[in-house]
Amino acid sequence: MDKNSENLLQGFPEAVESFTVYGGFDKDRKPEIIEVTLHKGDCACVCGKTGSGKTRLLEDIEYLASGDSPSGRKIRINGLELTEELRLELENRFCACLSQSMNFVMELSCRDFIFQHAGSRGIPCTEELMEKILACANSLAGEPLHPEDMITALSGGQSRALMIADIAFLSAAPAVLIDEPENAGIDKDAIIRILAEKGKIVLISTHDPILALSCEKRIFIENGGIRGIVTRTATEEELLKELRAQEERMKEIRNQIRGGKNIG
Repeated sequence: MDKNSENLLQGFPEAVESFTVYGGFDKDRKPEIIEVTLHKGDCACVCGKTGSGKTRLLEDIEYLASGDSPSGRKIRINGLELTEELRLELENRFCACLSQSMNFVMELSCRDFIFQHAGSRGIPCTEELMEKILACANSLAGEPLHPEDMITALSGGQSRALMIADIAFLSAAPAVLIDEPENAGIDKDAIIRILAEKGKIVLISTHDPILALSCEKRIFIENGGIRGIVTRTATEEELLKELRAQEERMKEIRNQIRGGKNIG
């Protein structure tokens, strides 16, 4: 292992400054002539039609592909080409992932889950830290979580909010991959803010226009291939403000309906 690789491992995860995706092939085996680099604190979204290959890109990053996935893409960290030895060392450590569907199977309270999860990662957990994680989750979810709530009884939105807060406070992984968080009905803007503040490199697969425009970069996927990178414009920033205002109005109406009230 060369000196740069050794330095990366010795300083991991703080030593990770960026990762780069080197193009492979689309579904028709046409080459992707593109490189995508994301740095610490960056948040980008992956956009494309259903079945276009968004999840495949996230999986390539998760498994640190080296030309051996169906897409033929290669992932480099800090510009380093990853040897098999380095890939094995970083396996399951580089990315924290949140998929479209998730279910808890252990009969634990939220409190016990957080303490056990922290313990499994060698992190000393206090009541104060547990409360911070739940407060973070509650800033994302519509219905609040309580320490004694059983995790198997949480809704889909509550479960994903809890796991995002868990990633923010307990995961040492420098990269976070999230597949369509809008399906869970949680605060989309807060996801980006919370994870970016923790210095994570965040990549979100989404169909939601507000979430897409909230990211400075959009990776456009079509037919299994990366077709381009779109940078948010000033006009789009103004459009985002309008969409957020409309979203707030929709939240008000949703809450009135949930509360058994008439609208207007």
